Amino acid sequence: MSAALEVRNLTTRFDTRRGPVTAVNGVSFSVQPGRIMGLVGESGSGKSVTGFSILGLIDAPGRITDGEVLVDGTDLRSLSPDALRRMRGKHVAMVFQDPMMTLNPVLRVGDQMAMAVRVHDRVSKAAAWDRARKALETVGIPSPAERLKAYPHQLSGGMRQRVAIATALLHGPSVIIADEPTTALDVSIQGQILAEVRRLADETGTAIVWVTHDLAVVSSLADDISVMYAGRIVESGTTEEVLSAPRHPYTHGLIDSVPTRHAPGRELPQIPGSTPQLINLPEGCAFRPRCPRATAACAVQPSKSGETHFALCHHPLTEADR
Repeated sequence: MSAALEVRNLTTRFDTRRGPVTAVNGVSFSVQPGRIMGLVGESGSGKSVTGFSILGLIDAPGRITDGEVLVDGTDLRSLSPDALRRMRGKHVAMVFQDPMMTLNPVLRVGDQMAMAVRVHDRVSKAAAWDRARKALETVGIPSPAERLKAYPHQLSGGMRQRVAIATALLHGPSVIIADEPTTALDVSIQGQILAEVRRLADETGTAIVWVTHDLAVVSSLADDISVMYAGRIVESGTTEEVLSAPRHPYTHGLIDSVPTRHAPGRELPQIPGSTPQLINLPEGCAFRPRCPRATAACAVQPSKSGETHFALCHHPLTEADR
């Protein structure tokens, strides 16, 4: 089966007064239809910029300098601006962290969703409203016909996020990029939305990239995990492989710092130091100054070790190290 989304050597740079900053550095991954890939890492690791780069939503002073982004075999980077706009929403869509980035506060939900339908399809307003109502039903919103008549401020945060997800689903896209869409929601609402997303991927075959810093979320949601650090993917594999047998010291540190893994009252393990500034990365492996396994060999950029489950590390962890 061919991948719904294939990213090859994607590189995004920001030209600043202090010099160029490479926020996404040679990122490559693929997502099969119906699978959810969790893109995980600390703040500043390049996760969100990767998501925006996939859809070509990088504004100056940023620019994509290299790579390919294939959706159903079509390279989005080779398209004209008009052709790219026709792909967005219909074939590849995005759910933002703040649903108010998607929703206009002065328009009814139904009007906004109907406009999103009619941008790509020549249908009547009534038909567009009916499709919007069905999309709200799909994401589990009760009384969808009434919700279409509401303004965004009349809905709860969880309801607005469901509307944003429903809007992304209007055209049955092959790929959805979700940029930490449940971060601001309480745990119970978050759980409901995650369950709906999992069901939608299984039923519709949509490939989803779920950008998050929360390992607990991806452990229950994602089929695969890619871990980012300083603009690079440093480990990738199935969720079970990565969480049960991490190979990169950074991934191991992230997992080890999850509170539920330790007895109450114990001090949580921490990764020493802090995320490096992208404008001043150390030579070789960017994680080297924080890594307990670092040696002189780490002053050279490592290559991948492993095939389906790989780590970008000179000294990947073994079973005896965990």
